[in-house]
Amino acid sequence: MNSVPSPRFVSRLTRDTLALILAGGRGSRLKQLTMWRAKPAVPFGGKFRIIDFPLSNCMNSGIRRVGVLTQYKSHSLLQHIQRGWGFLRGEFGEFVELLPAQQRIQSSWYAGTADAIYQNLDIIRNHSPEYVLILAGDHVYKMDYGPMIASHVENGADMTVGCLEVKLDVARSFGVMTSDRDGRVLEFSEKPKSPTPMPGSTDTALASMGIYVFNTRFLFEQLIKDADNNNSSHDFGHDIIPSIIDRYRVFAYPFRDTQSGRQAYWRDVGTVDAFWKANLELIGVTPELNLYDLNWPIWTYQEQMPPAKFVFDDEERRGMAVDSMVSGGCVISGATVRHSLLFSNVNVNSYSVLRHAVVLPDVRIARNCHIQNAVIDKGCDIPDGLVIGEDMEKDAKRFHVTPGGVVLVTPEMLGQELHHVR
Repeated sequence: MNSVPSPRFVSRLTRDTLALILAGGRGSRLKQLTMWRAKPAVPFGGKFRIIDFPLSNCMNSGIRRVGVLTQYKSHSLLQHIQRGWGFLRGEFGEFVELLPAQQRIQSSWYAGTADAIYQNLDIIRNHSPEYVLILAGDHVYKMDYGPMIASHVENGADMTVGCLEVKLDVARSFGVMTSDRDGRVLEFSEKPKSPTPMPGSTDTALASMGIYVFNTRFLFEQLIKDADNNNSSHDFGHDIIPSIIDRYRVFAYPFRDTQSGRQAYWRDVGTVDAFWKANLELIGVTPELNLYDLNWPIWTYQEQMPPAKFVFDDEERRGMAVDSMVSGGCVISGATVRHSLLFSNVNVNSYSVLRHAVVLPDVRIARNCHIQNAVIDKGCDIPDGLVIGEDMEKDAKRFHVTPGGVVLVTPEMLGQELHHVR
C-alpha cells in the first residue's frame, strides 16, 4: 500500500466483512493438554483462552460479524464462547455465531480447512458479506485486520494471505510463498521439505499465517470447484492457493508492527515447549505481547474471583511471588513462587517452591512440593512432597517430558480421573 487508508474507508470495509475462525483443530502436538479440549480452548496468559486472541482482534478491528467453526472435543470451547462472547447485539447485525460440524452439505465432518468453509456456504450466503476473512483459532497475537482488508481492496486482489518472516528450519511447518515487489504471490508450497528463502536472504522464508481475505463471490467459486475435485484434500494451503496463483490476483500482506515496521508479535503455541515459553514470556518487564494495553484489550469470560492472597511471613514460611503473574482466586500460603504464571484459583501450600512453572486453573499444590520447568494442567491435585522437574528420567516414567525439558502434568497422570467415563 502506498498510503495509509482513511479510518472511514477501513470501517466501511470491516462492516462489509464476515470473519470465520477455524477452531476445530485437535492440536495433537500439545499432547495431553488437548486430551479433553480443542487447541483453541487451551488456557493462556493467566486468564484467557487461545481463541480469545483472534476474537478480540475482530472486535478491536471493527469486525462484529464472526463465525467460529468447531469440531474436535468442542464442549469447553462452546461453553467459553457462549459465556464470554454473548454481549453483541443481534438487532444491530453483530454476532459471534457457533458453527459446529453438522454435515449440512454432505455426510462427513470437516475434511480440511477449505471443506469446513464449504460446508457452511449457505450460512455465509445468508449474511451477504462483501469480503470473507478466514482466521486460524489457535495462534496468539494482536492484529488490526482493517489495514489488511484495505490492502486487499486497493490491490484489486481476489485473495490476500497474511504472512510473516520465519527462519528456514521453522518454515517447514508453514505454507511458504514467494512474491514480487508489489506483493503478488508467485509461488506457494504447503509445508515444504526445502523452503525457498526470500529474495536477498539465505535463512528466512515468507510464511503464511493461515489468515486469508477473499472476495466472497470468488471464494464461493473456488470452494465449489474444489469440492468437485475428488483428488483434492480440500485444504487452503495444499489445494486452493496453489491452484489459483497463476490465474488470479493473490497478494501477500506482511504482518508488521505499525510503529516500528518490524515483524509483529505472533506465536504458534502448538507444542508444550512453545506453550510454556510463550506463557513465561509474559512475565518479563516489557514483554512483546502487552496484555495491559488498554488500546487493544483482550476480552474473555472470567469467573468472579476474589483477589490473590499471600499469607504467612515467617522466615521459612513466607507466602510470596517474585517475577510472576498471579491471577484472581489464588492463595499462596507460606510458599515461594518465582518466575511462574498462575491461572485462577490455584492454591500453593506451605514450604512448597515453584520456579518457571505454568499452572492452569483450579490446581491445588500441597505442602513441601518442589516444581520447576513444568506445565500443570487444570484441576490437578499435587500431593505432599512431590518433586517435579529435577529428575527428568524419573519424571518421564510418570509424566510427559518434552524435548526442551518441560514436564507436563495432567490429572490422569496423577491417577485423578476428572473426566472418567464409565
